[in-house]
Amino acid sequence: MPRRSIGATGMSAGIIGLGTEHLDNKPFSTVDEVIGTALDQGINMMDLFMPGETVRTNIGKALAGKRDQVLIQGHIGSTDINEQYDRSRDLGTCKKYFENLLRCLHTDYIDFGMLFFIDSEEDFKQTFEGDLLKYAQDLKKAGTIRAIGASSHNPITAHRAVETGALDLLMFSINPAFDMAPRSVNVLNQLNEAGNPFGYEKNLDPDRAALYRLCEQRGIGITVMKTLGAGKLLSREHTPFSRPLTVGQCIHYALTRPAVVSTLIGCASGAQVHEALTYLDMDDTERDYSSIVEQYQGSFKGNCVYCNHCLPCPQEINIADMNKYLDIAALDKSFSPQAIPPSIAQHYKALNAHGSDCVACGSCEERCPFSVPVIKNMERAAEIFGF
Repeated sequence: MPRRSIGATGMSAGIIGLGTEHLDNKPFSTVDEVIGTALDQGINMMDLFMPGETVRTNIGKALAGKRDQVLIQGHIGSTDINEQYDRSRDLGTCKKYFENLLRCLHTDYIDFGMLFFIDSEEDFKQTFEGDLLKYAQDLKKAGTIRAIGASSHNPITAHRAVETGALDLLMFSINPAFDMAPRSVNVLNQLNEAGNPFGYEKNLDPDRAALYRLCEQRGIGITVMKTLGAGKLLSREHTPFSRPLTVGQCIHYALTRPAVVSTLIGCASGAQVHEALTYLDMDDTERDYSSIVEQYQGSFKGNCVYCNHCLPCPQEINIADMNKYLDIAALDKSFSPQAIPPSIAQHYKALNAHGSDCVACGSCEERCPFSVPVIKNMERAAEIFGF
């Protein structure tokens, strides 16, 4: 299982992780099968947001003797008051449910304490300007959590959360349908109807693109929820595209966004775990999503979506990664080499070939479905990074 480093935390996550929402209301035998299969196959990142004591206890039993094999995202603010799933910003209530999580898992630490569901302005204020951020920081100082994260579905609010400097990790909803939906659409509701309910504007949402690049710039890893759009992107009836995507294409799309370290795939059986892991054995053709998102190229034109459809390059330049680092460096409008985050400069330097190695043969531009000016970008990269 390939792993990606999570910023400065010293931890690394397998590129495919486990979402556990489908284990809610399942018998222990199912929970044990899914978690056992996941760990046996090298999955080491798991999200657990459900507040119910039964599912938490079942997961704790399934992890008995295996706690050190997995990184757990545990949420601060997820509650089931009156046995109904809800979220709370009350410090006492949040403490109660977080301490319950520790007891149910039979552990004295959670790897990522996730500030839960930060979508609205009110969510942000209550969490980051109230008691909850300090609570998370105190937990981190005490070693009860190893790092602080947050979950969000709103790129504007998530952007603000990242800019506070308090986060080590962001869990965010990423798939091609969400990334191309109009800003006015609530992404949590948009896949509930058959056909194309989104009113697409043929646009890659700039707020989402900016968020991913900011996270990469700041060294904040992203774990991905809604990778498969709750399964709707795999359905001929519900996909907004001309044909369904495959599991592999959805995973690959998320993994090619800047800052993404792991895709959290919800599984209800060991077989579904194995299905997700077939991604690791797919070739580039099977993973390629460009022919599907190309339908909506509109403002995609000229913008690299990191699909590597432009390869092979005779100079063996990894064009997608080079464009990714160039995009992040360009967040500073001065284009000053001094303003480039050291980590981005190091990533660029570590590439086998660089912008200055381009021979302007044009084969990449002929193959690119989005009319990206690759040769010009190579020249810019060489200028900005110095080689």
